[in-house]
Amino acid sequence: MAERSFVEEVEKLRLGAGQVFRGEGILAVTKALLESGVSYVAGYQGAPISHLMDVLADAQDILAEQGIRFENSASEATAAATLAASVNYPLRGAVTFKGPVGVNVAADALANLASGGVTGGALVIVGEDYGEGSSIMQERTHAYAMKSQIWLLDPRPNLPSIVRAVKDGFALSEASHTPVMLQLRIRACHVHGSFVASDNRRADFTPADALAAPRRDTSRIVLPPASFAHELEKVRERWPAAIRWIQEHGLNEFFAEGAGDAGIVVQGGMYNTLVRALERLGLADVYGRSQVPLYVMNVAYPVVEPEVLRFCEGKRAVLVVEEGQPNFVEQAIATMLRRAGSGTALHGKDLLPMAGEYTAAVVLEGVRAFLERTGHRAPSAAIPEAAGPPHGAKVIPLRPLADVVHGRPPGFCTGCPERPIFSALKLVERELGPQHVSADIGCHLFSILPPFDLGNTTMGYGLGTAGAGAFGGAPDGRRAVAVMGDGGFWHNGLTSGIAHAVFNKSDHLTIVVDNSYTSATGGQDILSSKADNRSRSTGHAIEQAVRGVGVRWAKTITRTYDVAGMRDALREALTTKEAGPKVIVAQSECQLNRQRRIKPQVKARIARGERVVRERFGVDADTCTGDHSCIRLSGCPSLSIKPNPDPLRTDPVATVLDSCVGCGVCGEVSHAAVLCPSFYKARIVTHPTPWDRLLARLRGAVIGWVQARDARRRARWAFAD
Repeated sequence: MAERSFVEEVEKLRLGAGQVFRGEGILAVTKALLESGVSYVAGYQGAPISHLMDVLADAQDILAEQGIRFENSASEATAAATLAASVNYPLRGAVTFKGPVGVNVAADALANLASGGVTGGALVIVGEDYGEGSSIMQERTHAYAMKSQIWLLDPRPNLPSIVRAVKDGFALSEASHTPVMLQLRIRACHVHGSFVASDNRRADFTPADALAAPRRDTSRIVLPPASFAHELEKVRERWPAAIRWIQEHGLNEFFAEGAGDAGIVVQGGMYNTLVRALERLGLADVYGRSQVPLYVMNVAYPVVEPEVLRFCEGKRAVLVVEEGQPNFVEQAIATMLRRAGSGTALHGKDLLPMAGEYTAAVVLEGVRAFLERTGHRAPSAAIPEAAGPPHGAKVIPLRPLADVVHGRPPGFCTGCPERPIFSALKLVERELGPQHVSADIGCHLFSILPPFDLGNTTMGYGLGTAGAGAFGGAPDGRRAVAVMGDGGFWHNGLTSGIAHAVFNKSDHLTIVVDNSYTSATGGQDILSSKADNRSRSTGHAIEQAVRGVGVRWAKTITRTYDVAGMRDALREALTTKEAGPKVIVAQSECQLNRQRRIKPQVKARIARGERVVRERFGVDADTCTGDHSCIRLSGCPSLSIKPNPDPLRTDPVATVLDSCVGCGVCGEVSHAAVLCPSFYKARIVTHPTPWDRLLARLRGAVIGWVQARDARRRARWAFAD
């Protein structure tokens, strides 16, 4: 069950020539693939490109109508290797995954693909979410494109430009016999807009045609000495062919070219941000018409030297707006200008930050500094430097955000089944002492933050067990603990982690968090999902897989909310005399996906007048001791504090907020840790039956009688005193 369904939106993919397509960037990419005559598509989900995989999954019927093969790849390397179909055959193929970590996983396949070259168009769509809001590494795909000589497109973030980039990417790949990367930044993925559609095009040549008439060309296989010849071919033939095609078809764009002697070079993906900054400076209008000459590089690599020299000719200075470090584009342009003997002054990282996200505010200040350096001041009315407050208005001085808003680290969702795993591990830590914990990529990585403070390192997706490889086992019997999710397990962990540990006779514990989905990337199904997926094979047990590669000590805990049971299983795994790797598969459904699944069902049942029971938990304020161990060992967002109702006690008591989903882990933790009996469970019944009403009246009568009796006793004691 994906985070979002596109079942309704994908019907727009059937639009024909002349009709206007309106929607999101990722939908436009899919439509462009259909219009390009693609033969096969594959990929692995990862922000910000996860939704593209969801769109493709929801559009499988439409893809099938065009004879397109679609695969949910096991990893980014699997997806990239799929492009091998385009090496010998005129098959257009596209793959998608997250960059740069996804490109790193796929690097081996991409290097081989780029070395031998391709016959059909091969397009790699990578999601790039560089910046403070990034989901992972602050690196860029650009370096991989340069390393393997793969052309990199970075289109302006609007739908017509994105659609054109997809089509141009295939054509450029075929013209230069080189795979092409299409970089989509997070804003491009989710930008909304429109474009005039074309008809979907069925591929002239299909994988079935290739199977019917196999072809082979040993010169395309990466074996010495052919691999050396491939490198020469890249520079002597493919590069010039790419440069010619880029120039002839105008992939890069010039705006207001002759408007002045100071210009700006910008990567296509940064165009909107730059134009917004120019608008704020009074140098562009809301439609993007700039008063400053712009060279927009929709092709980030290779840098087209004739176009660069053309743009810089006659200009005193040029500013390069290039997000991230190293400054590959700036370095390339500097070399070109020096080689040509140009006197144009080049600015970039001297006026803009060396690293970090180029927000509109950052770019505005950099452009302002560039204009002032070159003697071009923005119109004075554009942005007042020091405008006073309106007459009579009170000035509230701004304070640093950190002084106003309390820092809140990311954490597990309310009801997350992973939280009790780490609560149990903390309880075991009380008995056995602190453990070295090798963490992994996924939601479970939040355990490194308060209140759990578990996790020493993380090395990559599915590499939690491999990250503990140096800790084979101490002489005193202490064992390292590794954690990975079910998504990471099937991506990389089974071979690089578990099988590796078996082969090396490692003596540590791996906890595989099995929440039935790749939850961190949006809730897509995987091999071990329990969902009945009509187009994928699911229901394959993780424990069976680890035993299949030689693990002897393996256990599956089917309910992670049983904190005591989890604690006992962890203790046993860390103290058993049996040697070799140990695996605990901790199963419970992702609460976010569970709520997405059951809420529509509950709503429908209530609408039909059926009986529905919901569970909520609470804290008896009179019983609560106020030590808040439940909060420290759980960290659930629905647990908070409130003033103590007892006037003789000053410590606030715990309370459960309305966001509670009734998972019960707060009470389980309290009982497993032998804390206090203050937690209670309430059952909320919608459309109660006569029996429910009778039980409620009986309970009310009994409770009322007990309360009245206790009140009489307290009154007698007070009178006696």
